Amino acid sequence: MVLRSPFADVEIPDVTLPDLLFADVAARAARPALIDGPSGRTLTYGELAAAVDRLAAALAERGVGKGDVIGILSPNTPYYAVVFHGALLAGATVTTINALYTPEEVASQLTDSGARMLFTISAFLDRARPAAETAGVSDVVVLDGAEGHTNLSELLATPASTPEVALDPAVDIAVLPYSSGTTGRAKGVMLTHRNLVANLLQGQPFLQLDGENRVLAVLPFFHIYGMQVTMNHALLNGATVITMPRFDLAEFLRVIAEYRTDRVYIAPPVAVALAKHPLVDNYDLSALRLLLSGAAPLDADLAAAVRSRLGCRVRQGYGMTELSPVSHAIPADRDDLSVGTVGLLLPNQAAKLVDPASGEEVGPGVPGELWVRGPNVMAGYLNNPEATAATIDSDGYLHTGDVAVVDEQGCFSVVDRVKELIKYKGYQVPPAELEALLLTHSGIADAAVIGVRDAEGEEVPKAFVVRQPGAEDLGAEGVMAFVAEHVAPYKKVRAVEFIDAIPKSASGKILRKDLRDRETATPA
Repeated sequence: MVLRSPFADVEIPDVTLPDLLFADVAARAARPALIDGPSGRTLTYGELAAAVDRLAAALAERGVGKGDVIGILSPNTPYYAVVFHGALLAGATVTTINALYTPEEVASQLTDSGARMLFTISAFLDRARPAAETAGVSDVVVLDGAEGHTNLSELLATPASTPEVALDPAVDIAVLPYSSGTTGRAKGVMLTHRNLVANLLQGQPFLQLDGENRVLAVLPFFHIYGMQVTMNHALLNGATVITMPRFDLAEFLRVIAEYRTDRVYIAPPVAVALAKHPLVDNYDLSALRLLLSGAAPLDADLAAAVRSRLGCRVRQGYGMTELSPVSHAIPADRDDLSVGTVGLLLPNQAAKLVDPASGEEVGPGVPGELWVRGPNVMAGYLNNPEATAATIDSDGYLHTGDVAVVDEQGCFSVVDRVKELIKYKGYQVPPAELEALLLTHSGIADAAVIGVRDAEGEEVPKAFVVRQPGAEDLGAEGVMAFVAEHVAPYKKVRAVEFIDAIPKSASGKILRKDLRDRETATPA
């Protein structure tokens, strides 16, 4: 059966993302748009719009325009929004790069996306420079300045005219974040201007923001959740975004207290700290009205503990990069819906639940793989038609790889995953990537990676390793150290088990179910 949103469809205008966000900026020009949490440095809406306009002019002056890709490797700052939207206004595509990536990972994304410029900060140059060199990117702009590099102030000083670029919102790619999708290595997710515009407007009945709200942006802007739900949705509604460059609990609590932020968007690990850490009692969090959790499932009991301690509403949503990103959420004003669910289907979408084994559609109360269709479904994976075809069917439904169940109220709960992807603290960890890396070790003959639960219930990557003959001295610490040298911290292998052979099917596919049946090791 086809499942639909209880909300009426919303109108989606045929405009680009900058057109949508800055159309009425004059009416709120003096209002703070973004505030840097650590320093208090503020960009008003008028200043933001002017800076976006100037950067677009500077990029056009450098020959950047439609079809070009700009990379951003930066923590959250108010100027992230300037670069992001300035590039879009110039007609370019933005690929947002994980700020934790190693030089190898940054270079891989720059190369795969075809980026011609990279924006970064001086503290990241030790990774950005070698990555850019490897990828053949010669134009590296350092936002806060560094010898030998253009800085943002120089670009914003250009006298050039703002370009007029003809874009088709339904076709032209606005952003190119990277996701592992339902399985495999990270792929460029092609999101059009229409995808992003549509999802922002689909979320309006749920998040219910206005110019009086102050939204804390601790979720990284390079992640689709931070980019769209935190940054862009707040800017659409004239709210003020308080940026944090990274998560630190004491600083996180200080910023909420000092700036009186009433909306805080998080991933579940932060909810654990808010529910249990004694430091929380040292700060005045009385301004907080809504806590929204996403990126991984939030336990209902944990949500209740946070609500009880902080006295605020707690909500949960569901989505994925390929959905721009939100498909489900609990509306801010619906206290009658269980926070243990991911909520209702957003407007303008249809969904199905399909039995993974039989391919038959199932109804309420019966688990099935969640399929979603709507204007927020990605255009596809960059240069990867096979992966695109495996994810989006001929009827336009995106197969999420998550198993869900829907109740009689229309609320969905995610109960399992068809896909092999590991979710560690809200970050995607593709087993195939770690397996490929492990096989480059001279002492490893074969390897497989699955997600297991640690003592706190967090899913972590565990490697099953077959040693090469003569490599008997290779231990778990050595394997974990090797992986840690080559990947971002959240991708690290945190448990290792040595076995005689990796179980595989006749076709050579790893039998992960057999590995999951083995005793789960406690992560080191």
